[in-house]
Amino acid sequence: MSPRRNRPQADRSARSADEDPSGRYGGWQSLERWQGESWSVRHVAGASAQGKTYRCPGCDQLIPSGVPHVVAWPEHSGVDERRHWHKACWNAKDRRTTRVQRSRNAPRF
Repeated sequence: MSPRRNRPQADRSARSADEDPSGRYGGWQSLERWQGESWSVRHVAGASAQGKTYRCPGCDQLIPSGVPHVVAWPEHSGVDERRHWHKACWNAKDRRTTRVQRSRNAPRF
């Protein structure tokens, strides 16, 4: 019996980074239309968000470390325009009002 090969063949792993829509964050990226412009939307796996917390612009609440979420930004803008959303908040963005309703005890950031 011949020994088992644990290394991938060179022709199998010859995909470029452009062919891999998942990127380095473990999710997939797509383009969506919202408010008259194209938005790049990347779904981030929880494992790649370890040790980081973000504030969701949809509900103004924290996205805890390790929670899967969505990163969205206008297609023709820089990295400063990226926003981290809860998946449910991103899906409900058209049903939300323009004014964020905070509770009495919520921090004002």
